Amino acid sequence: MNIAIVGASGAVGQELLKVLAEREFPVSSLRLFGSKRSAGQRYVFAGKEIEVEELVHGDLFRGIDIAFTSAGASVSKEYAADITRFGAVMIDNSSAFRMDKDVPLVVPEVNAADALICPRNIIANPNCTTIQMVVALQAIERLSHIQRVHVATYQAASGAGAQAMKELEEQYRQVLRGETPTVSKFAYQLAFNLIPHIDVFTENDYTKEEMKMYNETRKIMHSDIEVSATCVRVPSLRAHSEAVWVETEETISVETAREAFRTAAGCQLIDDVQAVGSADRLPYPMPLFLSGRDEVFVGRIRRDISRKNGLTFWCVSDQIRKGAALNAVQIAEVIIAKKAGK
Repeated sequence: MNIAIVGASGAVGQELLKVLAEREFPVSSLRLFGSKRSAGQRYVFAGKEIEVEELVHGDLFRGIDIAFTSAGASVSKEYAADITRFGAVMIDNSSAFRMDKDVPLVVPEVNAADALICPRNIIANPNCTTIQMVVALQAIERLSHIQRVHVATYQAASGAGAQAMKELEEQYRQVLRGETPTVSKFAYQLAFNLIPHIDVFTENDYTKEEMKMYNETRKIMHSDIEVSATCVRVPSLRAHSEAVWVETEETISVETAREAFRTAAGCQLIDDVQAVGSADRLPYPMPLFLSGRDEVFVGRIRRDISRKNGLTFWCVSDQIRKGAALNAVQIAEVIIAKKAGK
């Protein structure tokens, strides 16, 4: 496949290069695109050095089969016609097209078949917090229909990009030196703090990030599921965490739910609270130990004592990998498998 990456110098673009190499994705040729500022930078892929080209309007994408785009919604909207004009499938990591009716919104463990119907040659990659939640929810949905979800997210600095991660590191250094910390990527100082505010507020007092979880979950799962989210930025570098409460039509035992998570595609169970303090195993998922991993890790599974048919659990997943780059590559793998007749 002839592949392009738009936004190659960003955190997700760099992770795409890693994931493509690690999964031995069938790349015949690879072109990297970026802003005027990024143009000229060089990155190594499959032993070859590739120079980032400036993204401009024209026929740059002639001959490209799949283009991964991760340069922001405004760039995706501006260049979508250029990217898809010659038949390339655009797998877009921004929010530009996620809720368009004629653009599939895909998490392969949940709705892979949707990726095969893309009349505009655009497939949207969901928001990172939605991706990890629906991978876990799908395990429960197979047992009984989920009617309602409450979720509180604990989102690492990585969700705001590579520069945000650098800012958090610098803030810690500045605070410990007794200096006033630099605040640029976040609404407030993030070091030694929590910020219950991600993206802009909407008319109903939820943020756009929180409404993404509501709308995207319903679209991906083809469900009438109700979702209420509170999204919080936390001072960790990488991998998001979520506390999730679900209410199902039928009662599901903790043991049944635990087995469903253990066997679900894309999930890994870490749920042994009796092992707290053990030096050789994790009793529950934590971002400190799970950054850089592909799976959605689930633990702290228990009955919601406030609801008859309620369960609650904790999940952790690397926002840059499964929440962005890996999910996009998995979508591309679905397309390749279809072309190969598998």
